Amino acid sequence: MGDVRGFLKHDRSLPSRRPVPVRLLDWQEVYEAPEPGAIELQASRCMDCGIPFCNNGCPLGNIIPDWNDMVYRDEWRQAIDRLHATNNFPEFTGRLCPAPCEAACVLGINADPVTIKQVEVSIIDRAWDEGWVVPVRPAQMTGRSVAVIGSGPAGLAAAQQLTRAGHRVVVLERADRIGGLLRYGIPEFKMEKRVLDRRLAQMRAEGTEFRTGVEIGVDVSVESVRREFDAIVIATGSTAWRDLPIPGRDLSGIHQAMEYLPWANRAQEGDLEVDTVPIHAGGKRVVIIGGGDTGADCLGTAHRQGAAHISQFEIMPRPPVDRPDANPWPTWPFIYRTSSAHEEGGDRVYSVNTVEFVDDGSGALCGLRLVDVEQQVVDGRPSFVPVDGSERILEADLVFLAMGFVGPERPGLLEQLDVELDDRGNVTRSADWSTSIDGVFVCGDAGRGQSLIVWAIAEGRSCAASVDRHLMGETDLPSPVAPTDRPLV
Repeated sequence: MGDVRGFLKHDRSLPSRRPVPVRLLDWQEVYEAPEPGAIELQASRCMDCGIPFCNNGCPLGNIIPDWNDMVYRDEWRQAIDRLHATNNFPEFTGRLCPAPCEAACVLGINADPVTIKQVEVSIIDRAWDEGWVVPVRPAQMTGRSVAVIGSGPAGLAAAQQLTRAGHRVVVLERADRIGGLLRYGIPEFKMEKRVLDRRLAQMRAEGTEFRTGVEIGVDVSVESVRREFDAIVIATGSTAWRDLPIPGRDLSGIHQAMEYLPWANRAQEGDLEVDTVPIHAGGKRVVIIGGGDTGADCLGTAHRQGAAHISQFEIMPRPPVDRPDANPWPTWPFIYRTSSAHEEGGDRVYSVNTVEFVDDGSGALCGLRLVDVEQQVVDGRPSFVPVDGSERILEADLVFLAMGFVGPERPGLLEQLDVELDDRGNVTRSADWSTSIDGVFVCGDAGRGQSLIVWAIAEGRSCAASVDRHLMGETDLPSPVAPTDRPLV
């Protein structure tokens, strides 16, 4: 490493977030630009550790020590080449990935880990600013064609790899714009959509074709797609949301998170005025059920819409501040975290369960009947026991359900394909990413189940290698993960 004592000289430091009162007035990303030279100092903290566990902590196998050293030496052009060698979209992961690489950083054993994620996003943002990111066109065309169904990170990664291998690739998306949850699930304040659009422009220039407003199995039959293309990649994600079937669920004012979040993004796209979105939290008492990232996205969105008060519920107990002994390095630390949205306000309530949505008498929501719970483990499985005397009613005008997803949607595409599903409802895939249907492959959350963006990109790259081998008999494309891999996160 360029400075083998860097981690002794410098503390971990991240760019400042814009002041809360300022950033709540707009939808721009929350972080301010780092001070000149700050990223180079942070990169210098990367140790000469011998065995870089960060490489293994990252599903993409990013060669992190290499580009940390290059940044420290002011070799930014070489750094982006090394970063792009393993990651198609570092501008996405650098903003949205929870950074399992940092959890696995050797420095993190007894100190604060290297700011890997911040260095990563700084490399790619500078590369775009300097004009170093250009279309990578195939040397020759193969005459083979591939349909990629779904345009989230897994589908886009597979599409870019296969296009660069010389195949004709068409990405089919049922929404009106490309991007999947990157487009309509991730709020603007976490990733401005210009970041997505500039990458899509590169992919178009490379030859990838995008078709929007096309739902396979509804607008177009599966058989017609199979006739047109030599191979199909299913990358539709895990979009069947988990519901909360308790009394009062049919009251107005109760919405799934993915019924709510896309409207705010559509307003930022200019489709409608910000204050005219169909589901708006302005002036309302909001409850978010679910303590994960999607819940935090709802929280930040409701703040910017001017909610009167927001509570976020989680049935699990509050995590510890520090790693427990049963959660050692280099596994992902299940600890208490504060996102930018939590920093902006609202109550975080743990160990609570909603048992009923309360009717105001007109079919509309007016509150939630709650009960505190204690977690117990029965036969190795967690259960939640109500605490006597803790039942109460919390007044509310809006509820957003952000409890995760249970698998890919079955009607349409999967039913017409009659593809085999596993016991969790995900599309079954073999060691070469193929499904039970010849010539049909699957990657990302549709096969893995709800997971991280970095796993989606890694699976898209690996699936592309298998598709290329299926079509050509051999491949030079990298394959960073196997379908049997399980994340540390």
